[in-house]
Amino acid sequence: MTVVDSVDGRGNSNDRVRRHNLSVVLRLVHRSRGIPRSALTRQTGLNRSTIAALVGELVERGLIVEAEPDASNQVGRPSPIALPAPRAVAIAINPEIDAVTVAVVGLGGTVLTRVRRPTPTVPSVAEAVSVAADAVAELRAEFEKSHTIVGIGVAVPGLVRARDGVVRLAPHLGWIDEPVAGALEAATGYPVRAANDANAGTVAESIFGAGRGVADLIYLNGGASGIGGGIISAGRVIVGVEGYAGEFGHTLVNTSGTACHCGASGCLETEVRRDRLLNLLALTDVDSDELEATLVAARSPEVRREVERQLDFLAVALRNAINTLNPSKIILGGFLSSLYAVAPQYLDAMVATQPLLAPREAVSVVRSELGANRLMIGAAELAFEGVLDDPASFGQVG
Repeated sequence: MTVVDSVDGRGNSNDRVRRHNLSVVLRLVHRSRGIPRSALTRQTGLNRSTIAALVGELVERGLIVEAEPDASNQVGRPSPIALPAPRAVAIAINPEIDAVTVAVVGLGGTVLTRVRRPTPTVPSVAEAVSVAADAVAELRAEFEKSHTIVGIGVAVPGLVRARDGVVRLAPHLGWIDEPVAGALEAATGYPVRAANDANAGTVAESIFGAGRGVADLIYLNGGASGIGGGIISAGRVIVGVEGYAGEFGHTLVNTSGTACHCGASGCLETEVRRDRLLNLLALTDVDSDELEATLVAARSPEVRREVERQLDFLAVALRNAINTLNPSKIILGGFLSSLYAVAPQYLDAMVATQPLLAPREAVSVVRSELGANRLMIGAAELAFEGVLDDPASFGQVG
């Protein structure tokens, strides 16, 4: 058997690395949502018999299924397609100032179900955990007989310490140094990992969405609790020493701006705000897809002026990001994607002229492809990491 150092790597013969090679193959199947055995052979450098053995073991463990391809337009014997199996699922949770959203997500980033539980007030940690735990219990009853729940991933709108899931600061929620991951583990009995919501969205878009195959990108997420972001540079997620990188919502965009909850003034998220759009549209309890549909359909000059005002400030933040990080793509998610949908040419014109010439030549601005599922898919990746890293720990063989 051959050791493979990465998803695209090559290696040397060594029987001790079976678990590693299982991980490489499963990650490729998961991220591609389906890949021929012949492509697995090419991308890993492993021989066909080794790939067959690895795929066979993953099938036995309930992580992969195989299907016959459409052979109508192919010459020769077609290669079987390895697909993510439906058995392994993760639970994704996203607490916000007005709701707690919980979803069941399968391998391959497939959202099987999503429920949004509105909260009458901004939830405390105890309230959010209680709402989430109740939803998890209901989903467990529905899915546990036919699926294996591998764990829970939480996308939190705030600063989350990567090593233990402690929320250092979620200002809109009013959470400070709260052990959210630990509280959810105690309430549900499942292992829990937590991360910043925008970082989760970045991972989701880079694997399954608008960032597929892009080595240098910035993702900006706009939600009820403000604006966050994520960075991928040279193919690696940049999280910083404790996991706090990407706080684009607190970059300065208005020197005469209002005070921000962070203690500064003129931050991006004081000027670019979801609640202002909701007020103009006379909306209250809506998710991002419903907000976008209403915003795009609006014909009020007042709405258009507010959209352009917010895009003006967003352009300042994008100028700084482009000049500093030199990405090839900027992905807008949440209500930022909706703003862009209303007036794409307006923002494009500013991005085409405001940053330095050299870095702006290579960059494009696009919308999230995953819509309201982006944070659910990203949170699920946190929960799936253990299985993807060591598939031999899942299921039984023989």
